[in-house]
Amino acid sequence: MSKEVNIPELGATASLRYLWNQLTSMRTALILLMMLGVAAIPGSLIPQRGQNPMAVRDFFEKHSTIAPWIDRLFGFDVYGSPWFSAIYILLFISLIGCVLPRSIEHYKTMRALPPLTPKNLSRLEEHRKFAGSKKSFDRASKWFEKNRFRVRVEKSSISAEKGYLRETGNLFFHLALILVLLGVSFGALFGMKGEAIVNVGERFINVPTTYDSLTFGKLVNEKILPNFTISVDKFDAKYDPLTNAPKDYTAFVTVDSNGIKEKRVIKVNSPLTFGSTRVYLQANGYSPIVTVRDSTGKVAFQGPVPFLPQDGNLRSIGAIKVPDADPQIGFVASFLPTFSRTPNQGGISVFPEALSPKLLFSAWLGDLGLDSGIPQSVYRIDTSKMKRVALSSLTPGESYKFPEGEITFEGLTPWVNLQVVSDPGKDFALVGAIVAVLGLLASLFGRRRRIWVRIDEDKKIEVAGLAKNGAPGLAAEIAKLTEYIKGEK
Repeated sequence: MSKEVNIPELGATASLRYLWNQLTSMRTALILLMMLGVAAIPGSLIPQRGQNPMAVRDFFEKHSTIAPWIDRLFGFDVYGSPWFSAIYILLFISLIGCVLPRSIEHYKTMRALPPLTPKNLSRLEEHRKFAGSKKSFDRASKWFEKNRFRVRVEKSSISAEKGYLRETGNLFFHLALILVLLGVSFGALFGMKGEAIVNVGERFINVPTTYDSLTFGKLVNEKILPNFTISVDKFDAKYDPLTNAPKDYTAFVTVDSNGIKEKRVIKVNSPLTFGSTRVYLQANGYSPIVTVRDSTGKVAFQGPVPFLPQDGNLRSIGAIKVPDADPQIGFVASFLPTFSRTPNQGGISVFPEALSPKLLFSAWLGDLGLDSGIPQSVYRIDTSKMKRVALSSLTPGESYKFPEGEITFEGLTPWVNLQVVSDPGKDFALVGAIVAVLGLLASLFGRRRRIWVRIDEDKKIEVAGLAKNGAPGLAAEIAKLTEYIKGEK
């Protein structure tokens, strides 16, 4: 009769140790890495509140039933959600708990002597036995040293080992991944990113109200913004006349930083630098300059209005909103730098430079909705509750009158989009990426070898080797060693 065995329950300490071992296993790290990739998918498919709040508002209007549920699950703020942060933090802990102990153990192994010579060398995958001498045996040590083996010399045997580069590269790859995660975390916690469209002739002051969009890291606010002002004096864009492709963008600016003024140049790959903050030239377009008068002839609006490019030839769309007119007037417009017309598409732009500019517009009367408290795009007008009163086009200098007012196309000015970025974790991420690539190459091309040489009382020499991880080339290496020992080379 079999005796019952009572297995004791795990205590609190043992349970925590078991959970820690499970969390810090490589399998768990890989699962978490896959989960992080899957968790990032909604952030690509659903508009994010931090990047595009207007798109989020439109999503709520179009999908009023499902949108609140998505919002409860942080679908509009995926990368700042508790569940995404939890996966990220667990992955970070898992990698550290998995890689650091392995790195310490690997370091100890690298400093240790190679293993003792096995009793039965003939059982190894590569084995040679031939007549030799003590002199031949001594030559083996020289060959190992010349080929950068770590050597352990006994009375009648030699143990040699090399190829730790493979495991070292593997560990460096995972350590670099931790460094990349650290860099991304630093950027998310202590960085900032903002964009602003600035017309030529205007200036950008680095304060929150000047930005078109601005996001801060979780642990910082507007106090990290450095003190500087950028005045855009001139913008040059060069295009290939055959392909219409841009050849060069250059913004000539005047920078005022802490009371020191200087002329600077910004190019696409040559940003301005203010400490850890960089200002990039991100995009460009045109701002038609218009004057709008109401029905009494009073100027209700005057100035440049930035339009958003829609294609490589800078066909642009925009909205001119005149809330001070009575009644309110809005213009839904398109700007074509080099106007042409096709039977299918109507008005188009055939070149990005303003060689033959034209402003196409429709005028609408009614409430623009600016006092509703609901944020709206400056480039669009909701005309669902408005009345169209005019439809026409203008070239620079022309005016169009309609019963409720008049619009004059005075001219145009280029605009540039300045992107201001502070990412304190960028250097960590860059170093991590470089180390990861180098570590991956080392792990792919490193070859681990163990070779033993033994001489018996009859002066017979045995040479045997073992290739860790099944790396090829062991037979050729054993052949070279045997040849050297015999004195043939």
